[in-house]
Parts: sequence; C-alpha cells; structure tokens
Amino acid sequence: MSDAIENLFHEERRFDPPGKFSAEANAQSGIHEEAARDPLAFWSSEAEKIHWRKPWDRLLDSSDAPVYRWFEGGRLNVTESCLDRHVETHPDRVAFHWEGEPGDSLSLTYSELLAKVCQCAAALKQLGIGKGDTVAIYMGMVPEITIAMLACARIGAAHSVVFGGFSSDSLRERLDDASCKGVITQDGAWRRGKVVPLKENVDLALEGQETVTSVLVLERCKNEVTWSEGRDHWWHDVVPTQDDFLEAEEMDSEDLLFILYTSGSTGKPKGIVHTCGGYLTGVSSTFRNVFDIKDSDLYWCTADCGWVTGHSYIVYGPLANGATSLIYEGTPDFPDQGRWWDLVEKYAVTIFYTAPTAIRTFMKWGEEIPKSKDLSSLRLLGSVGEPINPEAWMWYHEFIGGERCPIVDTWWQTETGSIMITPLPGVTTTKPGSAATPYPGIDAVVVDDEGNEVEPGHGGLLVVRSPWPSMLRGIHGDPERYKEVYWSRFDGLYFPGDGCKLDEEGYLWLLGRVDDVMLVSGHNISTTEVESALVDHHGVAESAVVGRKDDTTGQAIAAFVVLKGGSEGSEELIQELRQHVAAKIGPIAKPASIVFTPDLPKTRSGKIMRRLLRDISEKRQLGDVTTLANSDIVEAIRDGATQSSED
Repeated sequence: MSDAIENLFHEERRFDPPGKFSAEANAQSGIHEEAARDPLAFWSSEAEKIHWRKPWDRLLDSSDAPVYRWFEGGRLNVTESCLDRHVETHPDRVAFHWEGEPGDSLSLTYSELLAKVCQCAAALKQLGIGKGDTVAIYMGMVPEITIAMLACARIGAAHSVVFGGFSSDSLRERLDDASCKGVITQDGAWRRGKVVPLKENVDLALEGQETVTSVLVLERCKNEVTWSEGRDHWWHDVVPTQDDFLEAEEMDSEDLLFILYTSGSTGKPKGIVHTCGGYLTGVSSTFRNVFDIKDSDLYWCTADCGWVTGHSYIVYGPLANGATSLIYEGTPDFPDQGRWWDLVEKYAVTIFYTAPTAIRTFMKWGEEIPKSKDLSSLRLLGSVGEPINPEAWMWYHEFIGGERCPIVDTWWQTETGSIMITPLPGVTTTKPGSAATPYPGIDAVVVDDEGNEVEPGHGGLLVVRSPWPSMLRGIHGDPERYKEVYWSRFDGLYFPGDGCKLDEEGYLWLLGRVDDVMLVSGHNISTTEVESALVDHHGVAESAVVGRKDDTTGQAIAAFVVLKGGSEGSEELIQELRQHVAAKIGPIAKPASIVFTPDLPKTRSGKIMRRLLRDISEKRQLGDVTTLANSDIVEAIRDGATQSSED
C-alpha cells in the first residue's frame, strides 16, 4: 500500500458500546482471547448448541487439506435445529413475518413453518426427488422460498438458489453445472409494481435441458404462463395435500447442504459447496453473537435468498437460534422511498442488516425521509456486502440508528459461509469504516506479497491461516479450480482475494478485491479508498472508481460520481473533487477523469457493475447488461463521459 493513502485513516472516530448493551450482550469481554487459546475447543462448544442425532467422532480432519472435514462422523438434519426443537419449546413463536410488495402480509409460527416445510418436502419426494439430488430454486422473496430451501434440506436434497433477477441463460448455466433434477419457481414475482416472468425464464432455460424432470410452480402474480404437462406442477395442487409432518432424513455432517454460484474471474460462475454440520455451526454461532439476538427481538436482513447473506442470515442462522424475522418482497423505493422505514415502524424492527449500497442510496434521497418515520425500536444495525465508507457509516449511525445503536460492519463471502471479521456489539469499540477484528475462532491476518505478516500500520493481502467450520468444501465438479483460486497464492493459507490494511491498534480495514486495487505509477491505490474520499465531499452522494489503461502511468483512475440532490456537474466541481481526493489521500490518487452521472449501473441486488464502467472508460464494446436493474443508465454514462477532465 502506498504511503500516500495513510492520511485517509487519520482523524478516526470511535464509538464504545453502550454500558447497558454491554452488560446484557450475548458475547462478553474475553471471548476473543478464550477462543484464541483453543480454537478447536471454541468451535466444539459452538457446535454443541445445535441439535445432533449422533455426536461427531473427530472434530477436524486435515489429512486431505485444503479440503477439510469438520465434525466427522456426526449425524444430523439441519431442519431439526432450525424447526423441530423450537416447536417443542415455543411452537407459537413467529418465525417469519412477511410483507409483499403490494402490501399483503403473512406471519408463520415455528409450528406452522415446520408443517409447511414437511408438506413441501413430501411433495418433492412425490415428484421423484430425494437424498443426493439437487434442486434449483428460482423465486422472489416470498415465504415459500424459505420453505423450499428447508424442504430440500429435510429430505437430503441439495438446493441451489438462483437469484430471481438472473436471465434464463444464467439459470440454464447453473442447472447444467449442478445437474439439477427439479426446479421450484413462481409464475411471476413483483418488482416495482411490475411482474418479473420467472416461469417464462424457466421454460426458456429448460429448452433442450436434460437433467430436470419436474418443475414446481407457486402462483403469486397470476400472470399467464405456458405449461408442460407431466413436467410442471402447481404448488397449490401438490403441496397442501401432503401430511404436515415428515421425518427428517439423517445426514452426515459432511453431506452436501447446498451449492451457491458466485462470479468468477474467468466469467464462469463457481458453484460453491457447503455441507451440513460445519456450515450450521458457523451461521448459528455468528448470528447469536454478532446480532446479539434475544427472544424479544424482531430481526430484518434486507438481502435476497439468491445470495449467501439470505442463506446464512435470513434462513439458517436466525432459525437455528429461534429468532423472529421480517422478510420483504419488494424494493426500498416502491411505492415510495420510505417503504423500508415504514416497515421498520410497522413491525417495530429491532435489528436491521443491509448493504452499504443501500445506505448510500438513502443518503442520496436525503435524511428527511427516515427522520419522518419512527425508528425508535432499532437497537442494533449491521452492514454487509462491501466495505462501508466512513461517511455512510456515520449517516447510518445518525439518521437510522439515532446515535444509540451499535453498528456491526461485517466481512465475509459466499465461500466463507458465515461472518469472519466483525465488531461484537457489547465488546468492540467501533471505528467507522473498519470491520474491526476477526470473529472468535477465526485466524485472519494481513500479509505482504511473500506471505509474511505485516506490521501494524501497513497494508497487504487478507488471508486466513486456519480452517473454520463453515468454510466451503470446494467448487462443484472442479477440485483443481478450488485449489487454484483459493489456495495457490500462499502455501497453506486461504486467500479470499481482498486487500486489507492493519492499523496501529490491530483493526482491519477492508480495501475491496485485489483486482479493484489500481497500480498507478507503481503505487497500489484501492478503488474503495478513492471512492471514500470522493463521497467525503459534501456534494457527492455516491461514487464508483475503476482503473483504466494508461500508457504513461500503467493505470489511470477513472471516477463516476452521483451528486446529491440531482445537482449539475461542472468543470469547476471536477477540479474541486480532484483536489479533495488529493487532500484526503495524496496527489497520486487524484482521478484522471471524472464523469457525473444520475446513477451507477447496478445489479438487481444493488452491486455496482464496475466491469461495465471499466469498459466505458476504455471505450470497449460493452458486455451483457441484462442483469442490471437500471440498464438504461449505461448509455447515459457513456454519453456523459465527454464531461471527463484530465490534467
């Protein structure tokens, strides 16, 4: 990391956990030190908090590293930890409150959820699906998506959830790679008042497809669909007629629970493999301690089950802890930009977990919207998905948390299964923009290019030195790619691909993907750092930065900026922003070009498509934009590129 960026980390603010919160927190002072003394004992203790039919014979088998096996010989079914044991103790506790985008709603108790999961599981068995098969789930955020996931787990079938915003081609690629036997989908899903034709996309994906034999279709939007007799089955015809209890299939700890696809640097999605015992141990432990869950809490994670956050912190983690959660079907701006805060007020949400992209969007819309709502029920806030810039952290703290709620800024991946770096509320003094320290039992450090641990105050690459229970067990069907992608950079170290800075007090500052670290005149500069500096300017709502090829410097910094309140950009403002970045980071970090844009190209999950911005900067032909939520913005950005300015 270049010395020129050091001053970005000066002038830190600190927030100690409130005294009452600390006294009553699930995680208490000393938990990190205790876990560090004996990590295996820590994970053994955490595993004992889930339900096992047969205890494990061996805690960890490293003989085939980097493929690790946890809780070897242990037998369980994850749904018994998530459902059955809670039905025995509190059957009438609500598992999920659900709100549809049009305003319809539903609440499911643990006993009701178990009955519906068993009915769906029995229906899948009736359709010829059983232990060892894989089922694709291609749905919106309706209660049935969680039921479908749990139903697969109940019968020992792996699920592969495909985000409902993906195209038929993307769905087909995943169906083929996972050799799916069944698909669970909907006629359509609501999005900003319009119907997304999910069944139509499934039909297109199945043209000539050879492994899928059954499609289970939930009626949601009542849009017209085509039908393949013998293959397609309405949910309402086959699920409610089944018995409301089905014995859970006994699984080995290392049996496959799900495959979830994530983007790869080669363009081919990677099917990340997670198994039963270790994964559930990781998400159960982290959910309990990071979110400090209590019986009185109403928890809301705004993610989609198409992503790992939905798997770990909407379904398996909360249910393993007997939590009550909110699920919302739609977007934050329908029918207006206050919809999320209306839901916080309506359901008295106490714990709120969302992405920095969403927070920066709310900043752009203005604090008057949340200030007009009653958010006093909130007691804990969370951030996930990407590094959060300090200004967004402070805005979240002030206008959503009312300056009273601890914020847990979490770092983890599809591959890690559960949270790896995070503050623990009640224990950790937080710094805006830092994910703080590794979760207890996680051995994460920062190393240089040779794999040597860096000194405090320096940056480098994040690695994990020891295995952990919820870690991926491989890439589906491609063990060599698994070793190459995650284990080849450093011998014996898991390399997630992220840059990181270690400050003088041992706090970790995630800098984004290494391929998002620009090399400008021999200096490594993180796109995240430049974005944070830009957003620190009073007139900037959001920014995205990419490196583009430059004959002189190797790479030049190209910035795309969204201004607050729809303000107009100008040449004067471009120069002001360049000087602002120079003041925050150093002259080497000044953007070579700045483009003002009304929005940034984002996927339907809110992720900024920096690949497209790089293509625009380098005047290349643009790739596929079908997964964008706002594909029309691409042309506007390309047209606006003439506003850019260079020295």
